[in-house]
Amino acid sequence: MTTGPRLVVVAPEDEGDRLDKVLTRRLVADGVSRSLVSQCFADGRVTAGGVARKPSERPRAGLVVTVDLPAPPPSVALAEDIALDVVFEDEHLLVVDKPAGMVVHPARGHDHGTLVNAVLHHAAVEDLDPVRPGIVHRIDRDTSGLLVVARTRAARDGLAALFKRHDVERSYIALIEGVPHTSMTFDTLHGRHATDRKRYTSRVTEGRRAVTHVALLETFANGRASRLRCTLETGRTHQIRVHLSEHGFPLLGDGVYGRTPRDPWLKGIAATLGRQALHAAVLGFVHPVTGAALRFESPLPGDLVVAVESLRNAPK
Repeated sequence: MTTGPRLVVVAPEDEGDRLDKVLTRRLVADGVSRSLVSQCFADGRVTAGGVARKPSERPRAGLVVTVDLPAPPPSVALAEDIALDVVFEDEHLLVVDKPAGMVVHPARGHDHGTLVNAVLHHAAVEDLDPVRPGIVHRIDRDTSGLLVVARTRAARDGLAALFKRHDVERSYIALIEGVPHTSMTFDTLHGRHATDRKRYTSRVTEGRRAVTHVALLETFANGRASRLRCTLETGRTHQIRVHLSEHGFPLLGDGVYGRTPRDPWLKGIAATLGRQALHAAVLGFVHPVTGAALRFESPLPGDLVVAVESLRNAPK
């Protein structure tokens, strides 16, 4: 499959059909999948007349559509000399404190500069997966905090079993709009959003169980915002972000599940932060090879420290 811009002219027989279906049908012979077409829409890579188009649009015949196909994902991750904050390391695994903005492993659109690229430069990793060596769990690109990486196959298998049994302590610090009850638990189903395949939702009739325990730590600005501890019982993709947003308490700065705050003070803090206010602060587990009990804590990074201080100084 070639990459780069592809031009598709809507034919008379295509008129009235959804644009995503038209493009999938017209590009299938070139090895372009339905999921890749969906990704192009989500990334703003489908345009006509210089305007990004929606997958549900029903185009007229003659419309010239440009589909900018991204480069394919890498087939193997390469070592890169990237700074890495290692908080624990032995011959079997290492625990790192990931900064916000760093992708965990190479994928389409992120073929370098990832945590995996940095890990491979820092230490030898024994793994059959050429793209995600040592990765047994992930945190979002714009979430900061603790992550464990396996260096040996024994450690990977053991860690994977711990995560499957939900036998890992994982707590996050979150800054949100509003103030929930002092403590609460979200216990929902979790699955892909019906129309936006890059998002997840608890509003599904079928899906995997997702459980988040929430404790209120601090309130700000006369109840306009608060700081929470969110402890995962399960670890679904975007779980905390989905639970908080769909229950009326979106993370500050979350451009996918959040909203622009009406309060000018909160709006300014979220804009300055520029990412979701979520930090993986605690990671605890039994070492899969030695059996030692391990527990690590990561302090809030500088941008979240500034956000907390700004919230504490919010006008009444």
